[in-house]
Amino acid sequence: LLELSKQALEAEVEIEFAVDAGGSLGQPARFGFLQARPMMVAGEEVEVAAEELRGPEVVLASEQVLGNGIRGGIRDIVFLDPEAFDAARTREMAGEIDRINRGLLAAGTPYVLIGFGRWGSSDPWLGIPVTWGQVSGARVIAEAELPGRPVEMSQGAHLFHNLLSFEVAYLSVTAAGRDRIDWEALEALE
Repeated sequence: LLELSKQALEAEVEIEFAVDAGGSLGQPARFGFLQARPMMVAGEEVEVAAEELRGPEVVLASEQVLGNGIRGGIRDIVFLDPEAFDAARTREMAGEIDRINRGLLAAGTPYVLIGFGRWGSSDPWLGIPVTWGQVSGARVIAEAELPGRPVEMSQGAHLFHNLLSFEVAYLSVTAAGRDRIDWEALEALE
């Protein structure tokens, strides 16, 4: 199905499917092909050595990244303050991010967006319930674990389709390993 979809769409694709294992009723397993979408893949590839994820000049690093390449023209970083983060107010945060996004889009200024939990989550307790239009000016989006509550990286197919189509890099920053956000460096910025 993957090869047929690639041929039909003349591009790299992602497919979405569902499987019903049949259960205990003795029913046969079923495979449901739901949809295929073109996947936009950047042409350049950048190799990052493990030692490059550390050092005083590194502000943001993750070993779990969707997207590869160089994102030029970025001068702004929009981030949620870890000291002020309150999971009960994520809907308000989504509105504030929308306002900032519209302003940066109007100015033609791409930016990096850093927050907690899942971006685009339908559950406001698991992350920031933004829509694509509210973050569409970001060229790099990072999600960090919620303080005291690790949440798995977003899995929303529609969000990821937009990320891939618009070549937005997406990072999941965990508290373990070599992942890093230098909050002090971010706070010191203008």
